[in-house]
Amino acid sequence: FLEDCGTYFPEVKNNPDKYLQRCPESVKKWLKQLKSAGKILLLITSSHSDYCRLLCEHIIGNDFEEYFDIVITNALKPGFFSHTPNQRPFRTLENDEEQEALLSLDKPGWYSQGNAIQLYELLKKMTGKLDPKVVYFGDSMHSDIFPAHHYSNWETIFILEELLGDEVTVPRETEAEPLEKKGKYEGDQPKAPYFISRQWGSFFVDRVPGLENAEETIVRTWSCKCISTYSTIAIPSIEAIADLPLDYRFTRFSSNSSATAGYYPRPPRVLLPNEESVTMK
Repeated sequence: FLEDCGTYFPEVKNNPDKYLQRCPESVKKWLKQLKSAGKILLLITSSHSDYCRLLCEHIIGNDFEEYFDIVITNALKPGFFSHTPNQRPFRTLENDEEQEALLSLDKPGWYSQGNAIQLYELLKKMTGKLDPKVVYFGDSMHSDIFPAHHYSNWETIFILEELLGDEVTVPRETEAEPLEKKGKYEGDQPKAPYFISRQWGSFFVDRVPGLENAEETIVRTWSCKCISTYSTIAIPSIEAIADLPLDYRFTRFSSNSSATAGYYPRPPRVLLPNEESVTMK
């Protein structure tokens, strides 16, 4: 990034508006509300600090650091969650260059690399709680959702843009809040920004042809199983929940509820018909 190597980084530097979407004002307002409510906000990215700064300044603004208490770059996820402090210590930064490894994490700030174990110890210190709850938002099952759930036991919010491309509906029995507490996407379904892939089909199910004259069988994909197994809830974007009250109670995925319960604002329609007959692939 610093040396303008290749074609990607120079292109993004020169034409950020072509590749980056600016953060909606509703999301920026939501982040400020969380901080005002006493929540600790973290930004954890595997991007290096200089590239992260370019993205965040363009997407959020030059004051983006004011939105977060802790910024961690070059986090090298998913190893950030699975590695020990000895394997992956935190490092301070000076002019975007990593410095010597830290033995512990003592205060909020901007760091590089690191591990979830020492981060959690810092959160204990900052909150004064022995077991602070962490709610982690991510858009990668491999790098974010699975490791944060499996290794750190954090609550995980899966940002799944495929929810925008599938027709959806709301089963009445899954509605968890009164009408006055509903978000901007809980009314009529907005027009999908893209279509389901004709080559790959649905992200959520496969249709297996039956033998001879038998009907086809609908099976949930492995990716779909991972969503309900490792995510607390799944949303199409942060903007989808930004207008909700901070005390909104979501219906979560769990072994005791429907496999579609944790989708917000509503599950994909393809998962709803004949739900009991849908099997796992």
